Amino acid sequence: MKTLLEIVNLSNEFLQKKGIQNPRREAQNLISDILKIRPLDLYMQFDRPLNDTELDRCRQSIQRRSKGEPSQYIRGEVEFYNCFLDINPNVLIPRQETEILADMIAKQLDKEGTQGKSLWDVCCGSGCIGIALKKKFPELNVVLSDISEKALDVARQNAKRNEVEVEFRHGDLLHPFSGQKTHFFVCNPPYISEEEFAGLDIEVRDYEPKTALVAGEQGLAFYKRLASEIEGILEPGAKVWLEIGHQQGEAVFEIFKGVKCKKSEIRQDWSGKDRFFFLEIE
Repeated sequence: MKTLLEIVNLSNEFLQKKGIQNPRREAQNLISDILKIRPLDLYMQFDRPLNDTELDRCRQSIQRRSKGEPSQYIRGEVEFYNCFLDINPNVLIPRQETEILADMIAKQLDKEGTQGKSLWDVCCGSGCIGIALKKKFPELNVVLSDISEKALDVARQNAKRNEVEVEFRHGDLLHPFSGQKTHFFVCNPPYISEEEFAGLDIEVRDYEPKTALVAGEQGLAFYKRLASEIEGILEPGAKVWLEIGHQQGEAVFEIFKGVKCKKSEIRQDWSGKDRFFFLEIE
């Protein structure tokens, strides 16, 4: 029987040959996840022999990772803003930028209060934003929507896992909200152009859902649709947050110039790149 240290070393060598970045760390994380121990404990138990079942599971995970499949999909879960979320290839892997967005919204909600108010998370994917905010603000009425039924299935599971009650709607962008209005609106729509998509890393291009990534008109199609329709679904004084591509700030700002508002601005992520668009309605 092979020991834990032997498996870590062999996995590191295999992933390195396959061109995976940070192969030892990747191997440690996958193996520790399978064995349900901390990565640090791998070296506290280095002489532990692995049984056949453990060996088989380790080999399967390392093999999947060697082909470029993201480790988050292999594990089947991520941590996001004090939530644990199930994920699979039907939804995007939540990024750090989206967690920054959730925190940005939470700080605004802290100032305003949420009693009797609603928030719509449109193009919700895994439901990460809406579920995290509902968990932090239980009195907030949260509605999640997506055009993908498979994505909504993942979001429903995540709401259940995090013990929050939110509403789900299926449909294209604002169509599920006809005749209704909200106080807070957040959307992380597809915003990558076809040209950009072709140059993405294999982990994104070959495994994450293309329909959640790519939009026409240089990645701006959804922003143009929102700008033409959004005033009709917002309460007076409503706040809007959109995630955007890091080179789209100026273009998105121009697209929303025709929307009557008190305030509109581009906000940056932690690296100083344009990443979010904020709008406050009159």
